[in-house]
Order: sequence, then C-alpha cells, then structure tokens
Amino acid sequence: MIKYKFSRHNPEFAQTLRERVYGYFAENQLDRNGDYRMVVKSAIALSLYLVPFVIILTAGFTDLWVLFSLWFVMGMGKVFIGTSVMHDALHGSYSSKKWVNTFFGASAWMVGANPKMWKIQHNVLHHTYTNIEHADEDISPRFVLRFTPHQERRWFHRFQHLYASFFYSLSIILWVTIKDFRKLVEYQKEGLVKKGGESRVLLTKIILHKILYFSFFLVLPALVLPFSFGMVLLMYLFMEAVTGLLLTLIFQSAHIMPDANFIEQEEEQIEEDWVIHQLTTTTNFGRSNKILFWFTGGLNFQVEHHLFPDICHIHYPKIADIVRSTAKEFGLPYHEIRSFRSALLKHFEMLQILGARDHVANRVLA
Repeated sequence: MIKYKFSRHNPEFAQTLRERVYGYFAENQLDRNGDYRMVVKSAIALSLYLVPFVIILTAGFTDLWVLFSLWFVMGMGKVFIGTSVMHDALHGSYSSKKWVNTFFGASAWMVGANPKMWKIQHNVLHHTYTNIEHADEDISPRFVLRFTPHQERRWFHRFQHLYASFFYSLSIILWVTIKDFRKLVEYQKEGLVKKGGESRVLLTKIILHKILYFSFFLVLPALVLPFSFGMVLLMYLFMEAVTGLLLTLIFQSAHIMPDANFIEQEEEQIEEDWVIHQLTTTTNFGRSNKILFWFTGGLNFQVEHHLFPDICHIHYPKIADIVRSTAKEFGLPYHEIRSFRSALLKHFEMLQILGARDHVANRVLA
C-alpha cells in the first residue's frame, strides 16, 4: 500500500477551524470527551444486546416469531454497541482516561471483532485515506460490488443496487468468522502489525475470542433451546445479518455518495489538504433527527467525526454549525442530506450509476 501524503494547501482553513472548534470547548469550559450520557447510553446498548439473550435462554419461549424477534432486538443492540460505545472508545474519545477507553473498547469482543484489527482498518486506513483507492478498505472491491469509478465494472454490477443489501447483511458474519484472520495476514505484509511476537499474541487472542464468542452466542443457545442446531444457527445468522445490514448502510451512506470525491493515483503526494479532503469525501445526513443521532452514535454527523475523531460524538450537534459556517466562509463544500431515507436513496442511486457506467465523474450528481 502506498503511504500517501497530503499537501498543506489552504492551511488557514484547517487552523481556523481547529481554533474555533477547540475554542468552543475552552470558552464553555467543556470536556471534549464523554460524560454521564455516555455511561447511560452504554448501559442501554449493552442491555439491548444481552437482556434479550438472557430471555432467549431462560424464558422457555418456543414460538419462533417471539424468538426471532428477540434475536432481531439483539442485532439492533449489537449495532447500538458498535456505533455508540465501541466506536468512541476505540477512537479514544469516550473518556480522557485511557483505561476507560480500553474497558469500553473491549465491547468489540462482545460483538465479535478484534479491537486491534478494527482500529487499523477504521482509525488508521479509513480515517486517514478516506475514499482513496487501494488504501481505504471501506471502498475496497468486493468483486460483486463496485464502490468507486476507478474499479473494474462487470456485467452484473448493473444490478448491484438491487442485491447490495444482501451482501451488506453478510459483513458482520464474515467479520466474526474469517476477517480478523485474513486482516492479520495482510497487515503483517503491510507492516501495520509486527511479525513475530506481536502477531502471535494477536493470533492467539483472535482464536480464543472466536471460541468463546461462538460458544456463548451459538453453542449455548443450541444446547438450551428445544430446536435443531440448524434452526438455532438460522436465528443466530439472522441476528448477524440485521447488524451487518444496518452498520453497513450507516457507514456507506456517508461516503459512497454522488457528491463524494474518489481518488486513485500512483503518486504519494495528494493535492488536497487532509482537512479539505475529508470535506470532499464525506456526507452528513439527518442532522435534525435526534433519535437517529442517538442510535447511530452521531455517525450521521460523519463530517464532524472525520475532522475531529478525538471529540466524543455527544458534542457533534454543537460543533457542526461551526464546521459548516467555516467551510462556507472559505468557499469549501459541506455535504449534507436532510434525512437518512434520502441518504439511502442517494447511496443506492450511486451504486446504480457505478454499475451502469464504466466512466463516472466525481460528484456526478452534485
């Protein structure tokens, strides 16, 4: 992987924006990390995931509609943990205390992911090289899906806007089974994980975690519930599919969009400043929807999150106006869509465009 470097074009904007955003916290004597609201939210998210599971194991329900509904709630809880607990903790913005971030970041194990692998893919690669081909793994080709104008178009991609949701639903299933192992090998080759002791320790942790995870969330229900293993497996896969679909839609609707910029180049030097690059590749949606904000952990304020990942998401609504007005002042884009529904429609419209045309100009519908 090429280690791209961003230019210092228009450094005045980046400096002004940082001064204004961090000045907001200083002037109002606010901590830019989380507070009691994060603790309350964490308790609710973990309960939404674990309480239905306890009910499944102990209540003696045999009605499949009831059981599938409980697994569905678990899937929603898993999304909630991923967006509102794990995400901030692994970015180090949940708390100013490292041990608190480590503690809540461990919730990644509960949802089936290795924290180290997640941080490399998300914090290092996606946040640093957003929408840059061969660097941002969130847009890497999946063969069946074409995410950027720079990827090869196959005949069946013309239908990808119709079948993408199915493959999105598989994302977490793949993560909890093979992805951590595959990424460990890839990151060793790329120098992101040291070969030898570090990689062996990581591999051991991943193996032990997978054994515990599947023993708890799959084998245990299979032993307790009065159904065949195949039926219990179907319930479990249903939960993972709910989680995978929702998480993927939340993240992809912020970057695989008609007004987003996509970059492919062999040169290490990127013409844009990193801060401006984040504005051109990222989209907000549903900023006024408080329920969406609460459930997605502020990921509908994706612009603010990419610019200030060290700030806890509970502050995004306040700093969003600062970011938007500063961008407007400097004549820079600030992409936002009124609702999540509209963002989803735009995302699938982009998938349809990418599937129908070999050559797609950046910001095709801006």
